[in-house]
Amino acid sequence: MPIRLVTDSTCDLPPGIVEKYRITVIPLIITAGSKQLRDGVDITRREFYTQLPDFKHSPKTAAPGPEYFRKEYERLAAEGADEILSIHISQKLSATIDNALAAAAETTAASVMAFDSRQLSLGTGFEVLTAAQAAAQGRSLPEILDLLDGQIRRTHVCAALDTLEYMRRGGRMNGAITALGELLRIKPILRMYDGEATAERTRTRGGAVKRLRELVAEHAPYERAAILHSGPPERAREFLDRVDDLLPRGEIWMEEINPVIGAHIGPGVIGFAGISVE
Repeated sequence: MPIRLVTDSTCDLPPGIVEKYRITVIPLIITAGSKQLRDGVDITRREFYTQLPDFKHSPKTAAPGPEYFRKEYERLAAEGADEILSIHISQKLSATIDNALAAAAETTAASVMAFDSRQLSLGTGFEVLTAAQAAAQGRSLPEILDLLDGQIRRTHVCAALDTLEYMRRGGRMNGAITALGELLRIKPILRMYDGEATAERTRTRGGAVKRLRELVAEHAPYERAAILHSGPPERAREFLDRVDDLLPRGEIWMEEINPVIGAHIGPGVIGFAGISVE
């Protein structure tokens, strides 16, 4: 039986792709007040972003424990999987891969490889898609891992945040710096490359969009690309028009960022994920 793929709900892959390649998606957990919500199961993206400004306390996020992963691996083994490749959000950003690794070590019904994507959102999702397509073609696990290692070095994800408030609420940055940023109307640009997250500052939304286009141009041409956003979608479509000349021909996905990441970066984000040709 072909290698089965497992990932988590931060990958932002479209449902049609998940269904086509029979990818198992582990829902991460969002805690809002007394409620624990499974990302994509108990709350949709639209519901989350609609409710986000009104939450009394900043939502917290977490991965399910190793036992949950192990049960999913054993379920796939019972369906006939001999090998399972479990690809997850960067270890620098989440404990998800640690739980997957622990579960893989305890699973005996099938051979499980837990793999750190060193990315987030569709940076991870594109890796899962590459692996799923290669598995469908009959590629071996070592061949797939070689493909992923090469792709990681060509994958670039960046985003322009509309506000620093949600990072402040979540304790992801010093409150004084956040307050200063809000006072100066700073719009941060976040970048993720090969497991390392970096940030830079712009002063206005227009400046942030301009800088985002510069970053997209810096690594063009692309073999695969997508626009990411946390609403409103009209702003994402406007950015797509601004970078259309830099993108590969054909369909360009425009995906809403998952609530687990959205809880930390807030609404109004415009982002980009792409795999450079070289």
